[in-house]
Amino acid sequence: MSEATPPPRAGADPTDGPMSLTDLADDNPGNWFDRTLNWIPRILSSKPHVVLLVLLGVYLIILPLFGLVVSNKAELIGGNYTNVTSDIGACIAAGGTLHLIRQNRKRAKRDQERDRVLQDIHALLRHVHMPAANELDKILPTSQTPPDTEQPPPPRP
Repeated sequence: MSEATPPPRAGADPTDGPMSLTDLADDNPGNWFDRTLNWIPRILSSKPHVVLLVLLGVYLIILPLFGLVVSNKAELIGGNYTNVTSDIGACIAAGGTLHLIRQNRKRAKRDQERDRVLQDIHALLRHVHMPAANELDKILPTSQTPPDTEQPPPPRP
């Protein structure tokens, strides 16, 4: 199965190669603005920020239900229940995205290591069983063989 090659990143060095479609964020952002933007999800999903929003929600939503009067200025600055609950939802989404990025990078490293080990095992097996590997090369089609070329049938055991 062939995989479509994505276009190179805008502003990227063409020698770097195309960006993977599964990449969610650059590992090494180039300029200070990109590095600053990478911190926003971490800050949004941090425990102190979530606790602050929950406390703000208690102050702006729960306490007025028990008779505490919240000033208009406090509501203007702190927001209302819709703002607070949507902010908490944004924190949850940012944390989930960071988790997915981290897991994707770990999975990619494991996959690369597994592929390297399999290639090493394959090379060792071909070296140890050279006559059988040469015989298989004669029987099985290779990637250099044109698809319309007729191949001999495999031998029966």
